[in-house]
Amino acid sequence: MDISLIAVLGIVVLIAIALLIPVFLKSQKVKLTESSDEKPEWMRSMPPAETLSATKADGEGVQLFDYDAGEKLAAPFAEQIEDIIRAKLKADSYLSQLNIDLGTNQDGGLEIWVNGKAYQDIDSLPDEKLKKIFQNAIAEWDEK
Repeated sequence: MDISLIAVLGIVVLIAIALLIPVFLKSQKVKLTESSDEKPEWMRSMPPAETLSATKADGEGVQLFDYDAGEKLAAPFAEQIEDIIRAKLKADSYLSQLNIDLGTNQDGGLEIWVNGKAYQDIDSLPDEKLKKIFQNAIAEWDEK
């Protein structure tokens, strides 16, 4: 074997080891087999109560988000916010008649659908009370 080839292989092995060291160090911080209060954030967080209620009502058990056939699909956090909004709308006789759906548009952004019409942001929604419900639901989701 040529010495330059051995040197290159040695460098590649050292680089691979250097890249794996942070992974090994991080894996030692959380021991999933031991009981501890030091769990990763994704293990400590639960979906909002509204999402749990919706998925349980559909017979789906505990899910990260509630997706029903026929609705537009959005990112999991947006689907959770949608569940909070829908729960709030049920409490209002006027707004409960609205069909709300959050979806993802073609460029990957969020679309808000109200009675089959798409809106690109909260400010463009047709009703001030609905705008306030959206803002409150987002704030509530941020706190969880």
